[in-house]
Amino acid sequence: MGYVRSFVPWIAVAVLTGSVDIRWAVLTGLVLAVGLVAVQRRAGRGWDAQVIECSAALFFAVYAAAAFAAPGSAAVAHYGSPLSSVWLAATAWGSLALGRPFTLGIARTQVPEHVWNSPLFVRVNRVITAVWAVAFTVGGAGGALLRHYRPDDGTARTLLTVAAFVVPVLFTVRYPETVRGRHTAPRAEAAK
Repeated sequence: MGYVRSFVPWIAVAVLTGSVDIRWAVLTGLVLAVGLVAVQRRAGRGWDAQVIECSAALFFAVYAAAAFAAPGSAAVAHYGSPLSSVWLAATAWGSLALGRPFTLGIARTQVPEHVWNSPLFVRVNRVITAVWAVAFTVGGAGGALLRHYRPDDGTARTLLTVAAFVVPVLFTVRYPETVRGRHTAPRAEAAK
């Protein structure tokens, strides 16, 4: 649930875009992102577990400012979704470049502290973050290309957006189990 909660502002904006004025959609995303950070900080959640939420707050602050400054801008309205995916890709790739995969902080809230610094745990989170980064990159680039070359094909854009979120979610859920199985199987054999 930690991963999905992190993306609530992004999901809300995606759902609202096209249904309400883009200014109100991104303002909703900003309010949700800031609110989520505030609530989680009050609950004692560390900054490292809120990389996506903080990234969302910054992105939606800039996006809301642009949307309110140029309310009739087609670029603001039409390229917001691909731009948000590119922003998330930059966040994920940046966290990898800094050696602090964004999934690490979230994962640490779900496992015992003695696991936090194990090389296997860190490596699993690097892989998971890389999968998210690739999905965001593909979603952003694909969304921009679809918006440019097939501007009326909302179905393809929606399918791409959903796939760029669902695929890494499924990978995030399954990959640690797969690694755990591979890692514990040799130990079980050796103990026999």
